[in-house]
Amino acid sequence: MKRSLFSVLFIALFCSSNGQNDNKIVIGKIDSIQSRILNEERKIMVYIPDGFSAADFARQRYPVVYLLDGEAHFISVVGMIQQLSEVNNNMVCPKMIVVGIPNIDRTKDLTPTHADAGPPYFYGSSKTSGGGENFISFIEKELMPYIDAHYPTAPYKMLIGHSFGGLTVMQTLVHHTGLFNAYVSIDPSMWWDNQHLLKEAKKAIAEKKFQGTYLFLGIANTMDDGINLKKVLNDTSSITRHIRSLLALKRYFEINKQNGLKYMVKYYDNDSHASVPLITEYDALHFIFNYYPIKIGFKDFSDTSTALPDKCERHFSNVSKQMGYKVTAPEQLMNHQGYDALNSKKFKKAERFFKYNIDNYPGSFNAYDSMGDYYQAIGDKLNAISNFQKALSIKEDADTRKKLKELQGG
Repeated sequence: MKRSLFSVLFIALFCSSNGQNDNKIVIGKIDSIQSRILNEERKIMVYIPDGFSAADFARQRYPVVYLLDGEAHFISVVGMIQQLSEVNNNMVCPKMIVVGIPNIDRTKDLTPTHADAGPPYFYGSSKTSGGGENFISFIEKELMPYIDAHYPTAPYKMLIGHSFGGLTVMQTLVHHTGLFNAYVSIDPSMWWDNQHLLKEAKKAIAEKKFQGTYLFLGIANTMDDGINLKKVLNDTSSITRHIRSLLALKRYFEINKQNGLKYMVKYYDNDSHASVPLITEYDALHFIFNYYPIKIGFKDFSDTSTALPDKCERHFSNVSKQMGYKVTAPEQLMNHQGYDALNSKKFKKAERFFKYNIDNYPGSFNAYDSMGDYYQAIGDKLNAISNFQKALSIKEDADTRKKLKELQGG
């Protein structure tokens, strides 16, 4: 059954645990988990790519983004990943589950040590600070197993955090390196507790091995007018401690290439601490998944051989190596390319695309229905009937039933 390549992108306006109705556009659900480690119930915000619920395509598994300060960043990150993972946008990144973790006591959970007071620009309470290790333990030992048990997860995980959340990202990278495949730290508060974590990071970056791990560090322009990156290095005031801490962290990465970390640090001169998350997340997805987009040119479309499906298979074989588990080309992509070839009477090419989907998505109604269309197009009645029957054994469909009856003479 031919399906449109382009799906409707729903921009998040409302998140609810009650599902979708006529008056609301819903992109996720509110779930909860009772934490023994934190001794409290924690709400979580969960987005699952729309392909998981599509009736005609096989269910798939997806990498997971764990997002700190979920109440602030969930909608924007989900919308961005939806947009950048669409086939028509060159698949900058894979479709991914997003798990937003809202705060209860932000300073407690997102700081690595207890500190009695912060600098002049810190307006929060520090009385309960220092619960970072406990919070990371909750993520590792309770939240991750829960998400893996209840949602269609793949074994690839990313952690994103901003400000104190970025501090937690760095704490996790330094002390729990293998917990995530990729880390996005957005203008992290490395000044915290007299730069305690910064000092630990300096040692870890020099001594530990980070092979296979990605980090993107975004730095905002938090300097007053008249101060630039060169001048700030000689400044000693508390107001510049934030950016000076980040520039020091940047330097630690630059002088320790031997640790195997795949990292990128980017300074955003035109963005403040508050505005920098969105652009950092966008750039981070491009950097971390630089191997993911597949380039398909006009020659690929016009070629009549199986070169393009072979190219797709090789590409996703490389993606699998990069991500550490088997990643197959999206069923919708191969299906669309198959019909494009079929409609152009490039039959070998079409067959190769449709066979790929049957081999990789054997539980898909669409895979067999599309192969049935292929066999019908080349006049192979018996194989067309066989594939339509297989499709209908997976899911009843009026159009497929009609095609089958016509072939059977009824």
